[in-house]
Amino acid sequence: MKQQLLALALAPVLALSFAAAASATTLTFDDIGADGFVPANYGGLDWSQGDWFNFGGAQDPYTAHSGDYRVASGFLDADAATTIRSATPIHFDGAWFSGLDGATVTFNLYYQGALVATSATLDPSSTPSFLASGYSGLVDQIVVASPAQGSYAMDDFTFTAAVPEPQTVALMLAGLCFVSGIARVRNRR
Repeated sequence: MKQQLLALALAPVLALSFAAAASATTLTFDDIGADGFVPANYGGLDWSQGDWFNFGGAQDPYTAHSGDYRVASGFLDADAATTIRSATPIHFDGAWFSGLDGATVTFNLYYQGALVATSATLDPSSTPSFLASGYSGLVDQIVVASPAQGSYAMDDFTFTAAVPEPQTVALMLAGLCFVSGIARVRNRR
């Protein structure tokens, strides 16, 4: 009985701990620290499908949103070459864009191989603008679609790692209480 009460008392604490662990990650590209290709596993994501290039310094209209660095796709790449993958599901918030007028960008979001959402379309300018994913579900692959790859810059790519829902944590604790209760009964015999 004490163990069950302890588990019930710990459930809210664990749920809050999981919620705190779900803080957003923003990749600024400034920590890469040099011009060159984005490392394959930068920020815990897989950037190896494309030739994302990190660059710094003032280059109008490719204005950074924060810091000095931002990334660009390869010039005239196919959209598939902009694929960013995550080994574990994430919630993708969006990113900031600047670039040439007409170099519109859209996010295509995938989960387990299926297209689950497409964002609005943003026409960049020299003033960085945020393009929200517009989707709150889980994704494991993000494609930045544009008819003019290489003519925009992306900065402050923001996502949140998926964490168990509070109901899942409570269910796990209930199972743990059940198993510990059975173990106690067996130990008394």
